Parts: sequence; structure tokens; C-alpha cells
Amino acid sequence: MILLALGSNLGKREEYLAQARTVLEMFDVSIRRESSIIETPALMPEGAPADWNIPFLNQVLRVETHLSPLDLLSCIKHIEADLGRKPASRWAPREIDIDILAYNDVLMVDDLLTLPHPHMDSRRFVLAPLAEIAPAWVHPIYGKTAAELLAELPA
Repeated sequence: MILLALGSNLGKREEYLAQARTVLEMFDVSIRRESSIIETPALMPEGAPADWNIPFLNQVLRVETHLSPLDLLSCIKHIEADLGRKPASRWAPREIDIDILAYNDVLMVDDLLTLPHPHMDSRRFVLAPLAEIAPAWVHPIYGKTAAELLAELPA
């Protein structure tokens, strides 16, 4: 199962998510399931400017593709740029953010990509929509389902 997380906290957020879904399908990425869209607070690293505190819209997609993980990442980076994402500091506000959460059972640590996503198990904005569309998906490192990981998060 290939899982992608989409997020947007600048501009017409719902439109950016919709455009990302449309363009993904143009790049040999078939969307099989999509979660509802949820609004969540921005992650605010220590010392972040106050104007970064803009809520995100988040969504998780289950997709299929013949692209390799790194080819999929390259495709995603092109899509983000085409939709207006500009280079910025980590966690800065963005028009669109697309992350590969998991690529089947691939375990990978590379300068460009780590699979599964190294922080997905601690982020409610990822686990809530993931548990909605794939509650029985099992994290290949922790051996727990999306629903179990979500239930373990602090309230």
C-alpha cells in the first residue's frame, strides 16, 4: 500500500489539495482511496515566527503507481513546484506539501527519502486521516495498525 499525505496552509487550501490530486493522476499515480480533509494547527518549531501559525488542511491518499519510491518523490517535488510551492525553511507555511508516508513494505533511509515517513507515528494530522481510509494498515517497523498508533497518541 502506497500512502501519501497532502497538506496546505496558504492561499486557497482546498483548491491546492484538489489540484494536487488531479496532477498526481496525470503522472501515473492512481488514487484508490482518499480521506476526508481535516483542519489542524500548524506545527510550530521553537522560535518560529508568529505569522507561521496558519492552520493546515490535511488529507491522506492511498495510491497505486509503477513509479519507484525515488521517482515518485521526484514527481511530487515537480508537482509541488508547479502548484506554487517556493523553497522555504522547514515547517514554513506552504501552498502544498506532499509526503510519501509509506511505499508498500519498503524500508529505506536515503539522503532524499526515508520510508516509512519517520514522524508519521506521532502526528495526529497524519494518523487520523490514515486510520479513516486504512485502519488496518500495519506500520512495517512498529508492527501496529494505523488505528492502534492513533489510539496511542495523547489527547
